[in-house]
Amino acid sequence: MIDKPLFAAIIALLTISLMMSYSLSTFAVLYHGYGGMHFFLRQSFAVLMGIGIMVFLSRLDPDVWFARIGFALFVLSFVAMIEMPFLPESLVKSVLGAKRWIRLGPVSLSPVEYFKVGFVFFLSWSFSRKMLSHGKLSLWEEIKVVLPYMAIFAVAVMFIAVFQKDLGQVMVLALTLLILFSFAGRSLKLFFVNISIGLIGFVILVMIAPHRMARIKSWWSTVQDNFLGYFPESMVTEFKVDATTEPYQISNALNAIHNGGFWGQGLGNGQFKLGYLSEVHTDFILAGIGEELGFVGIAVVALLMVVILFRIFQIASKVENPAYHLFSIGVGLLIVLAFLVNSYGISGMIPIKGIAVPFLSYGGSHIIAASIGIGMVLMISKRRKLSVADSYRL
Repeated sequence: MIDKPLFAAIIALLTISLMMSYSLSTFAVLYHGYGGMHFFLRQSFAVLMGIGIMVFLSRLDPDVWFARIGFALFVLSFVAMIEMPFLPESLVKSVLGAKRWIRLGPVSLSPVEYFKVGFVFFLSWSFSRKMLSHGKLSLWEEIKVVLPYMAIFAVAVMFIAVFQKDLGQVMVLALTLLILFSFAGRSLKLFFVNISIGLIGFVILVMIAPHRMARIKSWWSTVQDNFLGYFPESMVTEFKVDATTEPYQISNALNAIHNGGFWGQGLGNGQFKLGYLSEVHTDFILAGIGEELGFVGIAVVALLMVVILFRIFQIASKVENPAYHLFSIGVGLLIVLAFLVNSYGISGMIPIKGIAVPFLSYGGSHIIAASIGIGMVLMISKRRKLSVADSYRL
């Protein structure tokens, strides 16, 4: 039987997503001249499609369909990402030099969202056959084992971070890869080596892109006073950034959350959605929820994320197939890391990254892609080792 609490938590998040897509899109509707139900109806289509996909996949036999669906998702999304830079503007519109969406009539697809799930499948499938068979290895032997995966990831980084200019997705994928290495039995030494390489790569990607450097400086201006007090006086001048560069998006996001207080201003009564926060129904949806539903609303969302992660990890701990085990962990990591990167960004703890909150932000691609991942986890949940205490079933 599939996991009932996991499915219920996803439905709850999707329901909140529908409510907030209608409430928070007020300014966007007026600005673009759309009908009042424009974003709600489009989000409803994505939500219904996502639910249908989850239900459909959950009924399939994982021993037959898991690998077929996973390989198709990985190969097709990888090919789509490679082709995107070379497709005409009529299919892939360039926005500020980045090509992220394939437009097919009224529908826009973001291949990277599907690639994340496909990449997790590829890692789990390959790790279960290649990496778990190795016993204790020296650091150099471990590096040789993981090099092919790092090479594939490097290619993905080039297309995601360079051509699509989407460093947020790279961060989520990189952290997922590093943690899955650990679950696949690799050593702590390798983990820190990979962390070091990742930090060097991150610095290089920031330095070669002026817009990223500007964003880092903008973020640093908001947090520098908390750190510069510990620096020698001679270094403070070198690291001091003009506070006038403080990003208004972070300021407005924090003010929106503060304005919401404990209980919120009430659904539909938010003020910062009226042009003060751009994309409030997408990347800044947590700030919009904080203003209209208050601390209580944010707490409910956070609790649902905890339930989702807990139930996914419960499924992973009860399946004997190592590929199923690693895939479930990977999907859980994709969801929780995207949530953390987004929430830390709008709170000013890290630079803002344009990354959606899974099952919550407006947008069809991330909802459908995440639904495929959860549908495959629900499919896998039918292969759990059952116990007397396991009473949550459909």
